[in-house]
Amino acid sequence: MARPDNCVVVIFGASGDLTKRKLVPALFALYLQNELPEQFAVLGTSRTPISDIDFQKRTVEDVKTFSSIKSIDRKKLSEFSKNFHYQSLDATNANEYEFLKKRLSDLSIKTKSKENYLYYLSTSPTLFPTIAENLGKKGLQKEKNGTGWKRIIVEKPFGRDLKTARGLNARLQKYFHEDQIYRIDHYLGKETVQNIIAFRFANGIIEPLWNRNFISRVEVTAAESIGVEERGGYYDHYGALRDMVQNHLLQVVGTIAMEPPPIFDATAVRNETVKVFQSLKPIKPDEVRKYVVAGQYVASKIRGESVPGYRDEKDVAEDSRTPTFVALKIFIDNWRWGDVPFYIRTGKRLPTRVTEVVIYFKKTPHHLFAANGDPNIGCNQLIIRIQPDEGTVLKFGIKTPGSGFNIEDVSMDFHYSQLTNTHIPEAYERLILDCMFGDATLYARIDAVEACWRFVDPILSVLEKHSRAKIYGYPAGTWGPMESHKLFDSPKDDWRYPCNNLATEGESCEL
Repeated sequence: MARPDNCVVVIFGASGDLTKRKLVPALFALYLQNELPEQFAVLGTSRTPISDIDFQKRTVEDVKTFSSIKSIDRKKLSEFSKNFHYQSLDATNANEYEFLKKRLSDLSIKTKSKENYLYYLSTSPTLFPTIAENLGKKGLQKEKNGTGWKRIIVEKPFGRDLKTARGLNARLQKYFHEDQIYRIDHYLGKETVQNIIAFRFANGIIEPLWNRNFISRVEVTAAESIGVEERGGYYDHYGALRDMVQNHLLQVVGTIAMEPPPIFDATAVRNETVKVFQSLKPIKPDEVRKYVVAGQYVASKIRGESVPGYRDEKDVAEDSRTPTFVALKIFIDNWRWGDVPFYIRTGKRLPTRVTEVVIYFKKTPHHLFAANGDPNIGCNQLIIRIQPDEGTVLKFGIKTPGSGFNIEDVSMDFHYSQLTNTHIPEAYERLILDCMFGDATLYARIDAVEACWRFVDPILSVLEKHSRAKIYGYPAGTWGPMESHKLFDSPKDDWRYPCNNLATEGESCEL
């Protein structure tokens, strides 16, 4: 397999959580697979003044602590860490970027990278435009006159609404061209999300069924069992709708609902997902109560242990109305998906951690075997598990052995864990490597970001600016407000994810 061009990776915010938990382990995994450039350097930057040696020691500890690799070769890890360097930098001080420029020039010569630079913004979102501007003022974004490529990876959130997203983009594009900007959404880097595309377009028996004639509904669920932990200040400013729906889950919907691209490249694939976002049927302010349910977890007991409510968490306002749970019923106005409901739900302090897509196929028009067993049997389901235990399950009915024609559901499944001799890359591995190759297929384009914000903004305006908007409390450890079950046309005793007595029983209440 070809390897990327030699380059220098610059990590802004190198002392942060994302760097040590995700970026460093991802780079090490790529190093072990011989997928990084033949010569490369990683330059970490942050305010903290430390030496290259200390940064390399920290890199070794980060890999040992956070890498998913079970058996780490110490020699390989030592070799890997030697590629790490450090530059103390106040990202807001334009003058200090002169030191950065000199350091990059030295590392470029050392690695023979011809000034190929990848800038990873692992900082507070408020610093994104400032860093881009300061890089631009020093000419560190230029690709002319024989210099190498320059690419900048921007972490979410991409603004708080459509207005701020456009403002952020305008400031980024003042110095960087759109094809240099890589907006990372780690959900698109997950193997099972990518496999949706392969599953549809590589199998002749699937794509003909992938439309309103054969599919009755689609559900996308992203559940977390934890609360906000130490992110209370950030989360209270964003909430479930901004944190999960506007980016991650709508991107998954775009992957499910897209039309076949004419060719498989970044432009063609992203053109098709943008069309999906542009086809989302708007939810008007007076329709929010009909199609959206927002909730916030309240104090409860899980397995006998007391769990605080959201308003009791650190750095959360005591009268906060920020949703920690949101469920939506949405429609895509086009020929393929007309009148097929897409249900989206996400929340914190739910009974388990799971992210999956469920495709419900229509029942047979004639229930031939209804008299011989459960009349609900016969709704085939395709379940695509994104995390954990990544894989795909197809549910269908068969006759049980013995007399008569009693039908029961069985499953045909595939799990990535069965591929014991195959390395399954983490999302950040795939996305960082794609950026090095200049492949933006799995990165969000600005028109897609803006289209998603246009859909979400009217909902946010009702939930945040209307005092009569309802935010329902739900006991921590349950599957959200009862009102969301009604939205999904799922009565409590038929809920797909029963609580299994994990939490104190209790009805939702309006906050």
